[in-house]
Amino acid sequence: MFLGNLASVGYFLPEFAVTATILLLVVLHVVTKSPKSTASGFLSLLGVGAAILLAGIAPAGAGRSIFEGMVAHDGFAVFFKVLTALATLVVIFMSMDSRDMAGRSQAEYYIFLLSTLLGMFLLSSATDIVMLYLALELVSIPSYLLAGYLKGQERSTEAAMKYVVYGATASGVMIYGFSILFGLTGSTQIAEIGRSLAAGKATLPMLLAAVMVAVGFGYKIAAVPFHMWSPDVYEGAPTPATAFFSVGPKAAGFAVLVRFYYTVFAATDPGTGLWRLTSAVDWPFLFAALSALTMTVGNLVAVKQDNVKRLLAYSSIAHAGYMLMGFVLLTSAGIEAILFYLVVYLFMNLGAFYVVVLVSNATRGEEISDFMGLGSRAPFAAVAFAVFLFALTGIPPFSGFIGKVYLFAEVINRGVYWLVVVAALNSVVSLYYYARIVRAMFLEEPKDASAIPVPAVSGAMLVLLVAPTLILGLYWEPVARIAADSVRMLAF
Repeated sequence: MFLGNLASVGYFLPEFAVTATILLLVVLHVVTKSPKSTASGFLSLLGVGAAILLAGIAPAGAGRSIFEGMVAHDGFAVFFKVLTALATLVVIFMSMDSRDMAGRSQAEYYIFLLSTLLGMFLLSSATDIVMLYLALELVSIPSYLLAGYLKGQERSTEAAMKYVVYGATASGVMIYGFSILFGLTGSTQIAEIGRSLAAGKATLPMLLAAVMVAVGFGYKIAAVPFHMWSPDVYEGAPTPATAFFSVGPKAAGFAVLVRFYYTVFAATDPGTGLWRLTSAVDWPFLFAALSALTMTVGNLVAVKQDNVKRLLAYSSIAHAGYMLMGFVLLTSAGIEAILFYLVVYLFMNLGAFYVVVLVSNATRGEEISDFMGLGSRAPFAAVAFAVFLFALTGIPPFSGFIGKVYLFAEVINRGVYWLVVVAALNSVVSLYYYARIVRAMFLEEPKDASAIPVPAVSGAMLVLLVAPTLILGLYWEPVARIAADSVRMLAF
């Protein structure tokens, strides 16, 4: 049953909170006319914090279809709203401390950031292909502006241009896939499209549509071969924005990927509790191949990188490949593993980027050589960075290990042994390039032996990111339970 517009308003409060904050930031920017505005940062923190509270207190229940079936309000959507808002909260804090913001219009920056957050909210809950496309563009367009935020810097301009060109191409291919689905079914509702396709036999057009839509979603999660924009954008964008791209839009991309493919091309089987394919389109095999390719290309190219931001960009591509393993299994446990991995990935990846911001502020460099001797220049930051890097590798007792255990175990349970072998070999490769940074920090002499001061507030933020990276490696049951509840409440 679809709720009407007025009845839906009460379930849309997080989106209203973000929208109101964006409008207040516009007013603040016009009134103050000052590039440096500390108030804009605190206002953004307040708005995103309010959105998290409102998302947390709005009961999802068994799920509702609101605004005449355009978006869903269910546990799955709430999970991703809280996750993406948490990532935005950390990035706002990171931005307030970054030298990239010096002398630039900070209110504009936060307007772009929160507009992307609003798009991610809609993308994770969209159940109509028109709304889905609008939400994807609402994520993409402010992201282009964030990538080119460092006006006057050649690499930032290059990053924005590449982002726009690749994004426009992927978006165009995806909307053509949507048009095929509409032509086959006569509906824009993804649930109705799924039911119509299950009764049809037009295999070739369905396969074509599935592949074209995969181009758009693959671009958003930076899966190979749609990842070409990622390294240059990550290197050219302000470091806090790079951290944001590596977690927020990627999480929203996985949300829409799961909701769309599990609704349009699959259906739940009441007898087994699993999902089954409803058409002859074998998209799980297609994405399994993409998963293996994504993690392999990401890790192998990361080995050759000397710039830490580019290295983390390729690492981010590899992690998308790991998470795709859970997507192809057609089980609730596979989706739960993705949700759990995204939570631990948020803390360990944003933590790694936060240390890059602190070191970059002091040394004005982002090469591995700039991290030489960090163990003696800023011991706490170096130890925290090592914890984040080992967690990204998947070494026990850190949270990344538990995330990989969930993914690998379910892949083995489903008998996709070749994929887990590829993933295990890739984890070994990743240890090599993460260990390069750790060796530079603790075993190599610094070019400059002076201490790098870490302000107390930044140190506290590092503690807040290190703590869950360690704790979730030892006691992860509450987060695993939340992930399981979110999947069960998923309103297909």
